[in-house]
Amino acid sequence: MAQSNSIKIVEVCKVSPPTHSPAGPAIPQALPLTFFDLLWLRSPPVQRLFFYQFPVSTATFSDSILPKLKQSLSLTLLHFIPLAGNLIWPQSSHIPLIDYVDGDGVPFTVAESDADFSRLSTAKFCEPTAYHPFIPQLAVSVERAEAMALQVTLFPNHGFSIGIATHHAVVDGKCSTTFMKTWAQICKFGSDQSELKLLYDRSVIKDPKGLEAIYTGQLLEFGGPNNRSLMTNWKPEVPSDSVRGLLELSRSKIEKLREYAKIEMAKKNEPPLHTSTFSITLAYICACLAKSEGISDELQLLVVSFNVDCRTRLEPPIPAYFGNCLTVNAALAGPKGILGKEGFLVALKAIDEAIKKLDDGGILEGAENWVSGKHSLPPFKIYNLAGSPRFGVYGSDFGWGRPIKVDMTSVDSSGAICLSDAKNGDGGVQITLVLKKQLMEIFASQFAKGLEDLPF
Repeated sequence: MAQSNSIKIVEVCKVSPPTHSPAGPAIPQALPLTFFDLLWLRSPPVQRLFFYQFPVSTATFSDSILPKLKQSLSLTLLHFIPLAGNLIWPQSSHIPLIDYVDGDGVPFTVAESDADFSRLSTAKFCEPTAYHPFIPQLAVSVERAEAMALQVTLFPNHGFSIGIATHHAVVDGKCSTTFMKTWAQICKFGSDQSELKLLYDRSVIKDPKGLEAIYTGQLLEFGGPNNRSLMTNWKPEVPSDSVRGLLELSRSKIEKLREYAKIEMAKKNEPPLHTSTFSITLAYICACLAKSEGISDELQLLVVSFNVDCRTRLEPPIPAYFGNCLTVNAALAGPKGILGKEGFLVALKAIDEAIKKLDDGGILEGAENWVSGKHSLPPFKIYNLAGSPRFGVYGSDFGWGRPIKVDMTSVDSSGAICLSDAKNGDGGVQITLVLKKQLMEIFASQFAKGLEDLPF
């Protein structure tokens, strides 16, 4: 068994959907990408790590838990056939495809580690690379890219982790989380009781702006001509002297921030703002982060970029759609306002305006430039958001209890700020970000002080 950095690779295999199974949903074995998928074609994989506290010996894990995980994974793949396949872009196709052939399967790594499970699963601050040994590598080459890879790591007599890496051009966060919850449900109950019926029909995605042709043309030209490479545009690297931080905004604090916003807007005789949990959390993070690191005088704009699920915004709605269905949205604010005393309200107003544009039917506004990155903005600083509290990542119970920690490890190199539901399920929000050590200390202090200074 290979050993490196306190981890032993016990097994590397592939788990495939059953070859002989009852008639299930009709899932095409070659699934074309849509313009929603093409946006992420050359992006690094999205990675999450789930920790489960369940003291078990190596023998019991190998004889009991591991077979259940594999068997239930196989059954789950009947609903998610494309995740067992590969992304390709053959010369015969004008657009990339998710290709599945009989015998394909999800790469599945089994490992064992003597690392400190308690520290890994409870620490609020740690080195970003501490999680890397427990995340599977997604194989990507010029001609082929795996859709998904999984790794289960046992920490003997303490618990285990499940690491997942997905290709963003295959699935978005909602879809990958649905996969995890379905797998957990089938594993917990020992049989496929899922009534899940995913929608694979690509014709439901309308393309009035001709974005598919625009994106494929831009992708082929980048590094081209006729560049059909599936390699990522950039190599993910973790900044030196950085720290991964996990903070939480409780439901009670969110309610206080919401009430504060309502009172302040009423004082100004201004209309009420959009005060969803997402908006409140995002505005507060951005205000704290901007004040913590400062903004150069050369920069004229702060851009807060976040993705919005379009499944319920399309007509008709497609809530069970498989794939990507995200629009890119951006809130714009002046740096001076964000850095001022009312920074939180300034950020909240900017987010409110961005959401209203979507509500007015502009989900594809500016979409022609999403792949090329062209814009007419003045010099700006950008904060990118990933994840969503609505995914409910802590709801993945495989039968041995809810996870005690879930984290998106891919923010280590992307620089994004990840939002997810809070572990205790009380309606709070978990926040993960990676910053330089000194900046993290300032940000954590600012984050706590701002909540303490609320007038009620």
